[in-house]
Amino acid sequence: MKPGRAVEAVAARLGHRFARPELLIEALTHPSLATSAHNQRLEFLGDRVLGLVIAEALLAADPTAQEGALATRLNALVRKETCAEVAAELGIGTGLRMGRSEMLTGGRRKTALLGDAMEAVIAAVYLDGGYDAARRLILDVWGERITGANVVTHDAKTALQEWAQARGLPPPEYVDVSRDGPDHAPVFRVAARLADGRAAEGEASSKRAAQQAAAETLLASLEVKP
Repeated sequence: MKPGRAVEAVAARLGHRFARPELLIEALTHPSLATSAHNQRLEFLGDRVLGLVIAEALLAADPTAQEGALATRLNALVRKETCAEVAAELGIGTGLRMGRSEMLTGGRRKTALLGDAMEAVIAAVYLDGGYDAARRLILDVWGERITGANVVTHDAKTALQEWAQARGLPPPEYVDVSRDGPDHAPVFRVAARLADGRAAEGEASSKRAAQQAAAETLLASLEVKP
């Protein structure tokens, strides 16, 4: 299938010349268009490529950052909403191919569809041009978001709540586990728990800090896929 003008325009904005343009067409095809191969498999791959590139960039940008802080930043940068923002900036919605029902309900502007398409486009570039091509694209279009993540405004508890909500889970619970030490120097241990059973503990000199520590630990153990 030859790409239409809208798809060609998306390719131009990506700055990648496709040797196999059918990959981009697939990446821009929503499952609601049942007559064509759609982008779910590419979305799966693109999510992993995005995570690797962003993780590498965060490590390079802040050599002293601890795992919990890196996990929080990574979550913020690869979450579905961020992918959708980047997709909107690239005008990917104009090239989306979808069924009539999705089109009539504003599918080209939906966060979930745009986020999925962005991940699929990353996979298409990766399969067409290799890791270096995908890395160049991601670093270019994520741009200042990556450097700005070093002063991320989302704390660990907020990031964990967003992670849960993106998967249809209720907000995490924070349960007091123990309080040790003298009154003038207490040590609080708190557990952060998700409704699916996953949990982690953290400790600090205040309950609030212990909750943050627990959230950071739990975030670090999660598969990061918004």
